[in-house]
Amino acid sequence: MLLLLTTTHRPATDLGYLLHKHPQRLHRIDLPFGEAQVFFPEAGEERCTAAILLDVNTVEMVRRRSGPEGEAGLFTQYVNDRPYVTSSFLSVAIARALGSALKGQSKDRPELAATAIPLELTLPVLPCRGGEEFLRRIFEPLSYRVLAKALPLDPSFPEWGESRYFHVTLQAEKMLCEALGHLYVLVPVLDDEKHYWVTDEEADKLFRYGESWLHAHPERETIVARYLKHQRSLIRDALARLEDEVAPDGPETEVRGAAEEAALERQISLNEQRLEAVFAVLREAGAKRVLDLGCGEGRLLQRLLAEPQFEEIVGLEVAWRSLERASARLKLDRLAPRQREKLKLLHGSLVYRDQRLAGFDAAAVVEVIEHLDPPRLAAFERVVFEQARPTLVAVTTPNAEYNVKWERLPAGQYRHRDHRFEWTRDQFQAWASGVAGRFGYTVRFQSIGADDAVVGPPTQMGVFTR
Repeated sequence: MLLLLTTTHRPATDLGYLLHKHPQRLHRIDLPFGEAQVFFPEAGEERCTAAILLDVNTVEMVRRRSGPEGEAGLFTQYVNDRPYVTSSFLSVAIARALGSALKGQSKDRPELAATAIPLELTLPVLPCRGGEEFLRRIFEPLSYRVLAKALPLDPSFPEWGESRYFHVTLQAEKMLCEALGHLYVLVPVLDDEKHYWVTDEEADKLFRYGESWLHAHPERETIVARYLKHQRSLIRDALARLEDEVAPDGPETEVRGAAEEAALERQISLNEQRLEAVFAVLREAGAKRVLDLGCGEGRLLQRLLAEPQFEEIVGLEVAWRSLERASARLKLDRLAPRQREKLKLLHGSLVYRDQRLAGFDAAAVVEVIEHLDPPRLAAFERVVFEQARPTLVAVTTPNAEYNVKWERLPAGQYRHRDHRFEWTRDQFQAWASGVAGRFGYTVRFQSIGADDAVVGPPTQMGVFTR
């Protein structure tokens, strides 16, 4: 069983820091079912590949569990495809052998761990119940380029046809932890089998590694059913949890660093301009106690923390993993005591009332509202403008009219797969004016990015004051 991880990020050998594995060594990790070996078949400045090779001990597997009765059952236990194909064994190996990388942790390269880099993931023998079409329906919504070749049942007898196994290469620009999380969840889903019994703990793993993308995936019901091994009670509870917990919060999760959106905006450094514009508004208002609502990886918090004017800074985020990445980016464990005292990271949702948000001078809501389902905007408005009620609120959102300027964005599509809407300037101004009127604010509008004479700026900002 083999997985190849390749990057062309420069220097490519930084992959070793992300995986916590030295490229010039062979790393062996004992597993309950055998052994994993991690090594680097190539390690250059321009290209680096890490290989994770699993040696599955089928005899030990049988000794550890009871199987079907009779000779046929014993034969099935010893003679099967499990040692050779990519299956749930790989998920366990990723968690055991690459645990820090899966969590997005890197002591020596924390910034790189939180950065999308070019990745190529190769799975030489991947079983897929549902064929190539299902394989693409699983990975393409997550922005992977999928290269798949069906493997024959027997090359010596082509008339036997194709097997359910594929040689698969996935290409994308993603954070390494994000790609490993996708494999951890989706490899067993494609195989539609697991080598161990599934309990409630398995649902927690599903949400831990799928929290930032599962709620919006078009095949989420199938993913949940297969991952939980078709156990009806677990599936029912997990889907209810998606509706009740993940769906309301999911649109707020770590959206500003997504690769698709970043690729569109990279040429004009729009995210930097956006953060700088919001930072300037907060500073010029004389605010001392500031909220960053939907703080993601903490890029705006990093700016705020460096400015002595801001005496209390709070970042709110719904995704635990985003908060962990923000903590790593901000180096909370190494901050001087005075710096650490003025910064707080909170886990919470912008569609539920939260007393912790009350009494602040200003709030930033950067590229968040477009990730909320329209029916939930009213709840967001009450939480921010009625209950938290800061003196100033800066809200940014994409200008849909500007989308025609990006040739890589197909007509009618949003900049990010998780966007629930994208507003024109008139639509945003109508919404913002309505909010201001209902909650006792005034609002002014500001362009962010190059302001085209016809379609306007790529990002629009409303600054609410009372």
